[in-house]
Amino acid sequence: MAKVKITETVLRDAHQSLIATRMPISDMLPILSEMDKVGYYSAEVWGGATFDACLRFLDEDPWERLRTIRKAMPNTKLQMLFRGQNMLGYRHYADDVLEYFVQKTVANGMDIIRIFDALNDIRNLETAIKAAKKEGAHAQIAISYTTGEVFTDEYYVNYAKQIRDAGADSICLKDMAALLTPYKTEQLVRAIKSEVDLPLQIHTHYTSGLASMCLLKGIEAGADIVDTAMSPLALGTSHAPTESIVAALQGTEYDTGLDLIKLNEIRDYFMTLRDKYIKSGLLDPKMLATDTGALIYQVPGGMLSNLLSQLKQAGKEDKLQDVLNEVPRVRKDAGYPPLVTPSSQIVGTQAVFNVITGERYKTVTKEFKGIVRGEYGRTPVPIDPEFRKKIIGDEEPIECRPADLLKPELDTLRKECAEWIEQEEDVLSYAQFGQVAVKFFEKRRAKKYNIDADHADKESAVHPL
Repeated sequence: MAKVKITETVLRDAHQSLIATRMPISDMLPILSEMDKVGYYSAEVWGGATFDACLRFLDEDPWERLRTIRKAMPNTKLQMLFRGQNMLGYRHYADDVLEYFVQKTVANGMDIIRIFDALNDIRNLETAIKAAKKEGAHAQIAISYTTGEVFTDEYYVNYAKQIRDAGADSICLKDMAALLTPYKTEQLVRAIKSEVDLPLQIHTHYTSGLASMCLLKGIEAGADIVDTAMSPLALGTSHAPTESIVAALQGTEYDTGLDLIKLNEIRDYFMTLRDKYIKSGLLDPKMLATDTGALIYQVPGGMLSNLLSQLKQAGKEDKLQDVLNEVPRVRKDAGYPPLVTPSSQIVGTQAVFNVITGERYKTVTKEFKGIVRGEYGRTPVPIDPEFRKKIIGDEEPIECRPADLLKPELDTLRKECAEWIEQEEDVLSYAQFGQVAVKFFEKRRAKKYNIDADHADKESAVHPL
């Protein structure tokens, strides 16, 4: 087997997982040129929640962040996470907006776009794949990994074939909820690799304490690339440590070829950041603890804390076990959606309502109606027509790709934010984050003309570092 390749996540998913995506570009800049010399397969630097956090909390232009990293890391492929038809926002967007976003993303320096859909509905990925290929980017499609009686190896192999047939350049097994176990990883990687001849990457989190073992078994089974994070921002809800994986594979047929001495120099820099984040309260050491709750309840850690907080607000904390028992029933009714954003929140909230009202589906949330109606796409298992009728009444179910119902919207969005546009990309920031983007544009303009007297106070209030 060829050498195993490493994707470094410390500049995106590691700090998204541990400090709610609050690492500013000023903390990245001093180390980027050193990271560029390592020889990573890629560095994940953008997408996910970075766009939102830049505009909402860090007072940074996400496009400028991408350009800055590109300039500082000319020798390393840059990678991002992209939510299919949702892009980086929280709704489906018309194809013209998505195509323009991909065009601008690649023009600003992106090489690899990792695209996923929460329901594993290939139709929600096709426009993004075509757009990425048209712009000359590498289109990697991620399988949202989850567990449950319908999620067999056969289900995942079938989805991997759909991904291949849609024109993807590679596949990522994306285990955002840390539900993979080592031998399951080995079995699944073998199954996919035996049927689909595309590079396979593994992305898993350390939450349950199994990530390094999962990566090792996956590598032995034929995985080509793995996601890791520099050790000061690894473990806990983050990823397996880069240096440890590199050391584990050294001198074997899977040797990454990366230099541990160079990695340790980079580690020293991130150690100072970690200390700073702990002192400021941004990094809670509890986030670094192992929690096998996800494996016991089959519910991602973030979803578990969400359920608890909803029950506390209702004064029904004692009902947690009832809600955990209700989650799989609601999920089955809703066609077994993988429990990832946004479906985890939708299923969880509905389970809470079912328990605290004492009657199943007496109160139905707008989002749950949406998932049952087909507004998010096709669920892994068809929803029972009688149940659907009970939830959505006489509303017409959506059988097509949801974005087919959306009219082109780029021109309208341009008109809406015309007064704020200083660069072509601004319309895309506005498209996804509306008033949050407008507030950022206001601050940017005020700063430009030196009329924002209290700007420094505002910035230190949202970002204490």
